[in-house]
Amino acid sequence: MSTIVAPDTPVTRDRWGRPLIVPPEGGKPVPYTRATTLAGTLDDRSALEKWMCRQTALGLADRTDLYVAVSAHRDDKQHLNRIVQEAQDAAKSSAAATRGTAVHALTELVDRGQNLPSLPDEVAADLAAYRNTIAQLEVEAVELFVVCDELQAAGTADRIVRWNGRQVILDLKTGSTLDYSWGAIAQQLAIYAHGALYDPADHTRTNLNVDLNVALVAHLPAGQGSCQLYTVNIDHGWHAAQLSARARAFRKHARKGLATPIQMS
Repeated sequence: MSTIVAPDTPVTRDRWGRPLIVPPEGGKPVPYTRATTLAGTLDDRSALEKWMCRQTALGLADRTDLYVAVSAHRDDKQHLNRIVQEAQDAAKSSAAATRGTAVHALTELVDRGQNLPSLPDEVAADLAAYRNTIAQLEVEAVELFVVCDELQAAGTADRIVRWNGRQVILDLKTGSTLDYSWGAIAQQLAIYAHGALYDPADHTRTNLNVDLNVALVAHLPAGQGSCQLYTVNIDHGWHAAQLSARARAFRKHARKGLATPIQMS
């Protein structure tokens, strides 16, 4: 059962989904970058992009109506974007993500001590594996909205747990593999660890007092009935997150002042 209670007031967001946060010194709310977005800045996305291209090709092969629609709307970028999304869905690209999101939500019920609904055997096996793994930890908080003012980033930390006498951030991952994700994960958890619990009602912040060197990841690949606990070096992750913030600032201003046309006489 969690011992740290999250505020009830929902976070206000802008039209791009960015949380609107009142700075520590007060004033008008400003959009903070989502922690997962900032953490993905340095990612090599080539493998993911190739997989998405393959999924699109498979979806178009299965849905000839979408194939024809491409020809009909080849100059309409927005329509083509929708066709690509439908093609990926046809290839069941979103099925695993949907199942993983559901398993993630069910683990919240487990850690809040609430009753579970009737579940398919494979989902029950996932949750049993999660229970066995989490039993060695003491869950102190579930789903806390955290702001990191230094980087103007924010997001929801899955858990705060006590492990080996230390209070640490724990993140739950339900994807099939984490092989290409550890860099982003280390940054994400470092951002949370260096952040503070934020109350949208009165804009106050509460220090988390968690370990700044190590965090945990519980890898619960949906449908596999297994759960593996990992330690993550978030000291390295914090240095990378600071670099990511600088990279995003550079990109934001890259179109201005870097190049000047020469005026020919």
